[in-house]
Amino acid sequence: MSTPRTKAATATVAKPVVVHARSLHIGLNAVSPAHYGNWSGELAACEADATDMQAIAKTNGMKPTVLLTAKATRAAVLAAMRAAAKALKSGDLFFLTYSGHGGQVADVTGEEIDRKDETWCLWDGQLIDDELYMELSRFASGVRILVLSDSCHSGTVTRDTVPAPVVPGAPRPRMMPPAIALRTYRDHQAFYDGLQRDVAAEAGKAGTIDPDTALAQVAIDSSRLTTVVSTFGPSVILVSGCQDNQTSMDGEFNGAFTGRLLQVWNNGGFTGTYTQFRNAIVTGLPATQTPNLFVLGSAARFLTQRPFTV
Repeated sequence: MSTPRTKAATATVAKPVVVHARSLHIGLNAVSPAHYGNWSGELAACEADATDMQAIAKTNGMKPTVLLTAKATRAAVLAAMRAAAKALKSGDLFFLTYSGHGGQVADVTGEEIDRKDETWCLWDGQLIDDELYMELSRFASGVRILVLSDSCHSGTVTRDTVPAPVVPGAPRPRMMPPAIALRTYRDHQAFYDGLQRDVAAEAGKAGTIDPDTALAQVAIDSSRLTTVVSTFGPSVILVSGCQDNQTSMDGEFNGAFTGRLLQVWNNGGFTGTYTQFRNAIVTGLPATQTPNLFVLGSAARFLTQRPFTV
């Protein structure tokens, strides 16, 4: 005769929530002269930056992808981001880092006051900021996204001042020279204008504000505020290497921003929040380079976490 099962025995045991994390680390010590008007943009420490960020990701239980120099093409970067967006669910983490030159193309969709769109200089073409933030918006609601960008991607320095000449042996700024930016855009204008219009059309169909504009407007440390994108699902923290009117510098072993970040992180010894992390990085850099902190989406809880927590 079988013994009746008790209520306790038949109760369903809740399964633990499994959090997944992926990361993508992009580092370019040069770009293809074929796309950039015979300019190769040599830098010294960007590949090392990407490798060091990969090490942090692996130590913290993430599944990393690394794209270095000639492997860091537009197609490869977009494919890796879209694969992560497809795989990750609410509560998961995507960690994205970029180390390389920042550039500019003319804004043809009218969302930029200065009529310039900022870019990441990938091997065979630039990734426009509008594209980047549209790709981030594809992630599921509740996904946490951390972006670290060690480059010059504001154009204020490019637009309003003449860059100092590069001294042999001295650190190079991670900024595409203005003349090269103009030449590259001129040679590929139809391509870059088309990318911007495609993003604008997609944003219009989705009924959302342009994600690049929205990111700037909800910046914690920026004067550009007003609107929040209510339909933006993931929680994004972006820490950039410098302010809009400054220059991120290359280095012998790491970029100035990445090198200071590694010092503060101290092989996992840092135990503060993201905001405290950024502030500690700032204290070790010269006044000419002050990392910026932006958020997009519902990132208040995300900001209180220890950096790189899966």
